[in-house]
Amino acid sequence: MAGGRTSATELITKVLDAGSWQAWDLPTPSCWATSPAVDPAYRASLAQARARTGLDEAVVAGQGRLAGRAVAVVATEFGFLGGSIGVVAAEWLVLAVERATEQGLALLASPTSGGTRMQEGTVAFLQMAKITAAVARHRQAGLPLLVYLRNPTTGGVLASWGSLGHVTVAEPGALLGFLGPRVYEALYGEPFPQGVQVAENLFRHGLLDAVVRPDALRDVAVRALDVLAAAGDPGPGVDDLPLDPLPDTPTWESVTRSRRPDRPGVRTLLRQGARDVTPLHGTGVGEDSPGLLLALARFGCAACVLLGQDRRAQANEGPLGPAALRVARRGMRLAAELHLPLVTVVDTAGAALSPAAEEGGLAAEIARSLADLLQLESPTIALLLGQGAGGGALALVPTDRVLAAQHAWLSPLPPEGAAAILYRAVERAPEVAEAQRIRSRDLAADGIVDRIVVERPDAADEPVAFVRRVARALEYEITMLATMDPGRRLAARRDRYRRLGLAER
Repeated sequence: MAGGRTSATELITKVLDAGSWQAWDLPTPSCWATSPAVDPAYRASLAQARARTGLDEAVVAGQGRLAGRAVAVVATEFGFLGGSIGVVAAEWLVLAVERATEQGLALLASPTSGGTRMQEGTVAFLQMAKITAAVARHRQAGLPLLVYLRNPTTGGVLASWGSLGHVTVAEPGALLGFLGPRVYEALYGEPFPQGVQVAENLFRHGLLDAVVRPDALRDVAVRALDVLAAAGDPGPGVDDLPLDPLPDTPTWESVTRSRRPDRPGVRTLLRQGARDVTPLHGTGVGEDSPGLLLALARFGCAACVLLGQDRRAQANEGPLGPAALRVARRGMRLAAELHLPLVTVVDTAGAALSPAAEEGGLAAEIARSLADLLQLESPTIALLLGQGAGGGALALVPTDRVLAAQHAWLSPLPPEGAAAILYRAVERAPEVAEAQRIRSRDLAADGIVDRIVVERPDAADEPVAFVRRVARALEYEITMLATMDPGRRLAARRDRYRRLGLAER
């Protein structure tokens, strides 16, 4: 630790494979900051910073290995003039990001900085634009970017490359903010409110995916990259997976079984059926919804981005609202940018019915989710795991392949709501559910569901065995979709939903 903070070199040692680090020799540009005319006091500060840190600038860049995988690293050193970014530091950052892009390397970026280097003025301030452009090109190349925010990270650094990660985590207790507390107090004559610009608070508001100690960052990065860097790798292939014989269970019995409180949900699926799971958190723009889980995961060898409706969180903390769908759309963007398969898990009694949901744009978010999902170029799979009521379910259904648990169902409203509309009698819900053909067997007959995962006789009675069958089916379907031509797969998806319901039963 340097001055109570983790230095750039210490972080690199903690995260990368032992002995794998290779610092990049980056050329120093000719600019005002390197000319003889530079302010003598600033020149002295630079000399002192170099002597104190052993670095030529505030940026450390190079490459190494992370669990055997080659990665690029750019990190700033707070001991060098507060990690501030001037012209030379910015040029080194850009050259490093460009080199990572050219070499096809995932990038681990770890800023700690007070922001723009004040001694270099507005020219330094505008360097954030070219850094952001280089990072954007790296992302456009489909390469993963992991950001680890160290204490403190403020100003233009947080407002540029510090906020552009596919996965963003932070050091516990780190000060993270656009306006530094000292500047705020000088401008407004009072201290900035306590506890706002702290990593844990930003996590609670959906701006960070996790808060982890430096010595735990390696495990997080390895798990995340095992999924994020898997684009284009269909895995070793899987054996054929025949369809299971399916009992002819009455519709209302399936609805009743789907509502058992001990029925396994998406968290059980991830805990017992998946590996390399990295939970992500929130929309990244100040919202979170506990009712929808976003994660990176592998089912067998098949990597994916997963969006899962969490039935228990909906029951305990509130139904799905517009923020949940904005979390979902973040996951869709992540899958699109990194060319990863997307798995959606539908398990909801219905979206929120409230003034807040209406004013928050619930209907518009359902529409945008549908549009994004239908146009997503990545392979897509929906899993109907339990209840599937209304627009909250619809927003995650229209995919390349649709799987369903035996007792899962999908309907325009909960059956009781449909019965109230049709007959003003909720007791007729079983009759309406039967007539609407909402059970998995009927959904398959109508071309909505492609594969049904049998329950023996109920997922709640065999939770581990059931979710492992589901995981096996997901691995198979992801792998099969990965072998298809992307253009043909997307055209087939569009044609599927264009023609749905037009053929006679």
